[in-house]
Amino acid sequence: MKKLILTLLIGACAYWLIGCTTANTPAANTASNAGNAAPANSNIAAKPAPAAASVEAIAALEKSGWEAWKNKDMKAFEDILSDRIVGFGKDGREDKAGLIKAMTADNCDVKSYSFSDQKLTNLGSDVAVLTFKSEQDAVCAGKKAPSPVYSATVYVREGDKWKNILYMESPVVDPKTTKFATPPPAPKATATSDALTDQLMAVEKTEWEAWKTRDRKALESAMTSNFAVSGGYGYNSREDILKRWSEPKCKGLDYTFADAKGFNVTPDVTLVTYRADVKGSCDDGPIAPSMWVASFDMKEGGEWKNAFYVDRPRS
Repeated sequence: MKKLILTLLIGACAYWLIGCTTANTPAANTASNAGNAAPANSNIAAKPAPAAASVEAIAALEKSGWEAWKNKDMKAFEDILSDRIVGFGKDGREDKAGLIKAMTADNCDVKSYSFSDQKLTNLGSDVAVLTFKSEQDAVCAGKKAPSPVYSATVYVREGDKWKNILYMESPVVDPKTTKFATPPPAPKATATSDALTDQLMAVEKTEWEAWKTRDRKALESAMTSNFAVSGGYGYNSREDILKRWSEPKCKGLDYTFADAKGFNVTPDVTLVTYRADVKGSCDDGPIAPSMWVASFDMKEGGEWKNAFYVDRPRS
């Protein structure tokens, strides 16, 4: 779903935002509906839950989006986008119309592209996260597209189709050579506070505080069992990121959040996007001073926990 956001990169975890619900699913047979329950000997079988996505299926969808971008086929490109898709452009959060407009304006000339190191993380049966390393030979808005980059694309099942609800990419970070430039002035915040966003940002704050204090135990308690991260350092599994966020020695760490907005992707999965401004340094590599973040939560063990996190430098 790349070029939806190639604009974003040139213009990276983000996004539109998704919120969560704390309501529990009602029991199937309460006193109010018992009279309508199927007889014990009924031949009517409950409809099975749909199978979770496969890496092959989601990768094929993603490739179709890149092909549409390469061929400038906007109809094919739009067809795989959710109406709820959110992304980030140079001035901040963009909705579907804004992303398509920006992509059209960039008028990219794409000679080639390739994917590698594809990994799939399923957030339940209806949300699928594909992470991969991508390379492209392309010029957009007169500028060479960054390459290689680490990409994260998220699809949600809407009816009988999978639709793209988020794409972000980050330039590859080399701990020895990468130096982040001073970010441009922060765009005017547009998100407004609401109960759902506040709830989701409380989870984010818990995790960021644990990162700041290098508290592995607190990090573990905030993450789902299949938690994963994508950013400039590539894909990180739960164990990878627990080490990265707790073991390297750091100094002067601090952070602030701005422009947060959340919403429900599905009844069981939420998304929140925001800007994070960061201070400090760690001995394992540079930290971007300002970034766009997209973070998905889901319920595990009766609690809402962070399931997938992606960021990209603000530039």
